[in-house]
Amino acid sequence: MPIYILATKLQNPDLVEKRKEQGEKWLKFVREKIPNIKWIAHYVILGPYDFIDIFEVKDEKEAVKVSLLSRSAGAIFAESWTAIPYTEFLELVEDLK
Repeated sequence: MPIYILATKLQNPDLVEKRKEQGEKWLKFVREKIPNIKWIAHYVILGPYDFIDIFEVKDEKEAVKVSLLSRSAGAIFAESWTAIPYTEFLELVEDLK
């Protein structure tokens, strides 16, 4: 399955007392709507975004759903990118020779 990266910025990140509960609720919500999603990683990051999620889904339409679900759950900003594993990138380079 293709790999996608989702960067999100929370609407109100200073609600730390509810962060774990909200995060678990969001994960459950996404799994209900996209049961075949495979989570690879979830990171809190410094910079313009609060979180980076790396996941696999069947296509870009499902990736858009993950982004939309993030926005509906309180993220003020969500941006998604496709990701190609480095070994596959090297194969693409070889094909160009």
